[in-house]
Parts: sequence; C-alpha cells; structure tokens
Amino acid sequence: MATVTELRYYPVKGCAGVRTERAEVTAAGLAHDREFMVVDQDGVFRSQRRDPLLATVRPAVAEGGARLALAAPGVAPVAFAVDTAGPRRKVELFGVPYPAVDQGEEVAAWLSRVLGAPSRLVRVPPEHDRATDGLTPGTSGFADSSAMHLLSRATLDDFNARTGEGVAPLPVERFRPNLVVDGWPEPHTEDLLRRFRVGGAEFGYTKLAIRCAVTLVDQPTGAKAGPEPLRTLARYRRAAVGGVALGSKFAVLRPGTVRVGDDLAVDDWGPSEL
Repeated sequence: MATVTELRYYPVKGCAGVRTERAEVTAAGLAHDREFMVVDQDGVFRSQRRDPLLATVRPAVAEGGARLALAAPGVAPVAFAVDTAGPRRKVELFGVPYPAVDQGEEVAAWLSRVLGAPSRLVRVPPEHDRATDGLTPGTSGFADSSAMHLLSRATLDDFNARTGEGVAPLPVERFRPNLVVDGWPEPHTEDLLRRFRVGGAEFGYTKLAIRCAVTLVDQPTGAKAGPEPLRTLARYRRAAVGGVALGSKFAVLRPGTVRVGDDLAVDDWGPSEL
C-alpha cells in the first residue's frame, strides 16, 4: 500500500512550492495551488521554460488566502492584500484566454525587478470555471493542465538509478508534484491508477505527466542545469502522445482533507498509456 509522504502546493504558477503536512483539496486541487500567475506586458504567462528565476520566488499564503507574501534572494520581500474583486483583464495560458484579477503596481514592480523583465501578477477570479482535458473531466487554477500531479518514490528512485555514474540524483522538487507517495515496490505504478481515495478526497486519472524544460531548472537557484532528466527519460519513457513522461495527473472527484501519512485506497486500475 502506498502512503503520502509529501504534500506541496504552488501558490504562484512557476514559483517555489510550499510543503505542508495537511491540505484541503478543492475541485481545483490543493487549496491555493496555482491561484496566481505571473504574466508579461501582453498578459501572456511566464514560465520557468523562459524565465527560470521564477523558481527563486518563494510565496507564502496568509490569512486563509487573504494575503500573499513573496520573497526572493537579494531583494526585500513584498506582501499585500489579495484582490479578488478588481476589474478583470484577459490573460493567456498556452494560447487560451482567461479572465484574471491584476494584483497591482507594487507586486508588479517587485516581480519586474526580480525577473529583469516587465511582469505583473494576476489571480484566478472567484468565477473561474476552466475545464481540463484528459480521461477524467476536471478543473484547475493556472496549472498547466490537471489539478493534481502524483509522483511515487519508486518511480523517482528508478529514474535516478538509470542516470549513470557521476550524475547526482535529482530531488523530487525538480518534478514539482503535489503528492509524493511511497510504498509501491514497482516504479510507474501511478501510471496504472484510474481512481483512488486518500484522506477524505477522491481522484480520477487524467493523463501521464509529460515532462518539459522546467525539469532542467535547479529549483533552489533558478539556474538551468540540463540535460537531466530529459536525456535519461528519452531512453526509456517516450510516450505515445509525444514527449517523455514521469508521474501522472489527476482530476478531483471529491474534495476533502489530505494529510502526510494517509494511505491511498485504490478503487480502479487501468493499463498504462505510455
């Protein structure tokens, strides 16, 4: 049986994650996950693919989401009251337009300084109703796709065993999961999950997690540190849909509370889509 060993949410898309021992699961994933997004002057989202320094921005949610603080090396932190009622502006995520609430000039100036390019911070509005793709319908905030990303320790250990002598093991942070689980003897067991429960929440499989250039970024420093993991994954994890896969993604079927130490109860299995 697999057990939850780590929980992480990412308040600002592309920025550092927050580890927690307990999390509320909403229809859009762990509470506060990808509620915010950094955009350029045209409203197009910024990602570690082009702006790896996003990884060095450390968000902290306070007062139940009413306030957000951001910290980064070499600059004074910024904190502000979150605006959910301001005018909506159009932003773009993978070419799809969404309405969002701009969070003001102070945090925009701060992010522009940290990233070295004009930037603004936006939040999903309360009426956000994005539909996500995959085998199980769902929703999410500003995540790339599905609400939840699960990675097992067996899968990560198997990957690190394949990289070869002299290559330092990659930490789990490089893959930015929401749920890390341990206890399965075989790697890639998460590929086979179709429906499972943990704590009071229930999840349905959407698709494999196709890995991109974000995995080449050293998360503590924001420096590109390739070619791993993509080089090794290309040798044994090429996906039928294209790209390379590690971990799986899920939609929320029933909200609830999840804690580190909770066991996964699997209700349905299926074949790997690799």
